[in-house]
Amino acid sequence: MKVMILAGGLGTRLSEETTLRPKPMVEIGGRPMLWHIMQIYAHHGFKEFVVALGYKGELIKDYFLRFGSMTSDLTVDLATGRATVHDGKRPDWRVHLVDTGASTQTGGRVRRLKDWIGDDDIFMMTYGDGVADIDIPALLAFHRKQGKLATVTAVRPPARFGGIRLNGDLVGRFAEKPQAGEGWINGGFLVLDRRVFDYIEGDDTSFEASTLERIAADGQLAAYRHEGYWQPMDTLREKQMLEDLWDSGRAPWKVWA
Repeated sequence: MKVMILAGGLGTRLSEETTLRPKPMVEIGGRPMLWHIMQIYAHHGFKEFVVALGYKGELIKDYFLRFGSMTSDLTVDLATGRATVHDGKRPDWRVHLVDTGASTQTGGRVRRLKDWIGDDDIFMMTYGDGVADIDIPALLAFHRKQGKLATVTAVRPPARFGGIRLNGDLVGRFAEKPQAGEGWINGGFLVLDRRVFDYIEGDDTSFEASTLERIAADGQLAAYRHEGYWQPMDTLREKQMLEDLWDSGRAPWKVWA
């Protein structure tokens, strides 16, 4: 099963870092946030990724093109310029890096990756700026049990976020920026039926403010409640908080060995 990661936004609230790089390439513990997210999925056996690129996407391509040499030991023959990469540190991931446009909205990015999902009935999707200690197999099992078109991971957020109104295990109303919420928001880590592509009109479609709202209105959006750790990286303060946790050796999202 493929994992779609949206990594093309501008990241304006983290402009101290994102003037030079896309937000998923901002480093925590010397590794890009994107790497941390992939490690979460790979730990649970999901190792094929489709990454939606946009703003400064060439930097993400460059990172993966040079991944082996940058994360492994090297022997360099200065006389010939030949470099030998010593294996042993490279993960067995398959990563598709797809340009989805500089100004495309989140729904449009998802829609542009339809052909990359292929014939898979369901796939997973998340954003390139948030980590969690989520049990991915439990999320997937929940989605299959519910039998809905989409499942969103509902998390308890800082107050600045919008909210999700829950009705049992279904989302009764999805509001990206409501006046008041019930303490739950969209934390990413979604499972989607390929039929969600039918809900996306084009590049200007917001996945959150349009697609998920319509799916919820049709009674087809389930909510997997995650009571554990979840943290986005939207501001410099949040980046530093994640960095401090990593440096302390107590990063809750580090579920891999």
